[in-house]
Amino acid sequence: MTADPTHAPTSPTGETFVARDAVELAVLERSGFVETRHLGSAIVLGPDGAVVRALGDVATPILPRSCLKPVQAATTHALGAALPGVHAALATASHSGTDRHVAVVEAMLASGGLTAQDLRCPVAHPSDTATRTALTIAGADPARIRMNCSGKHAAMLLACLAQGWSTHDYLDPGHPLQRDVVATVERVGGEHVAATAIDGCGAPVHALSLTALARTVRWATTASADATDAHERGAAAVVAAVHADPWAIDGPGRENTEVIASLGTFAKGGAEGVMVMAAPDGHVVALKILDGGPRATSVVALALLVAAGSLDPDAVAALTTLPTQVRGGDEVVGRLRAVV
Repeated sequence: MTADPTHAPTSPTGETFVARDAVELAVLERSGFVETRHLGSAIVLGPDGAVVRALGDVATPILPRSCLKPVQAATTHALGAALPGVHAALATASHSGTDRHVAVVEAMLASGGLTAQDLRCPVAHPSDTATRTALTIAGADPARIRMNCSGKHAAMLLACLAQGWSTHDYLDPGHPLQRDVVATVERVGGEHVAATAIDGCGAPVHALSLTALARTVRWATTASADATDAHERGAAAVVAAVHADPWAIDGPGRENTEVIASLGTFAKGGAEGVMVMAAPDGHVVALKILDGGPRATSVVALALLVAAGSLDPDAVAALTTLPTQVRGGDEVVGRLRAVV
């Protein structure tokens, strides 16, 4: 298949948002001294979709990275990929590569007569520490199926099979699968993608504003399983699967999994400091940390939902997986805290 040059990767004509357009979202204090300041932008939508709060530049495009996965997964579902139960959760996951994750991805591939050799994501070691250690001791090589996006890639392959499309080039931005993703992103986000780049996993990723990103997450997390639109039904299936099996989207003890399991709040992080969350009452947050660091993303997103009256502050404070403690020797000497 020949790529359509009008859908080839593009670059923005200008910069993404810059420091002068960002605001302080979090600080790290050590022994009462502010050691680090995290700058970025964030937006909060209310249950009706209206903007409740905007911090910094929420109009200039960013690359949402893995925060785009709910739309990508909903698209594969709509195109006919068979994604029962936890398979749909893995389609939107940035998983930690445990054996349990791998078993689901293998089952997804097998359902279409595929194997890990059909994946086009790069080889990787699992990010789960215990699994990586065990595989290293065993002398195992990095593998495509251990890469955190392997579930998304498996779902994309299944969608191509369902449509009778070629599979060897499913990552080509001109492939009909990827064109459908773009069309869906633009429709539910309410704006044209500003640029198309290649994500770390090799799939196209599309630049859009934090405002549009928040709209896509709201669309996915409020979708109806009885909708007439196949993409909306796909989104409903994906989000329901994530809530049913929070371990699948991230991993045991990891931030996204714990936020979903403990607070009933959909959470999806993306590389380079992007985060989206959707609380049970319908409030949605999308944010970007300017320097790309992920440390403060969950802390800030949760603080914004607490400030909106959407989450119980005590329940958020009870989460033990957030990187809020700063240690000096054997003592806790400071903390990472949101300033929103």
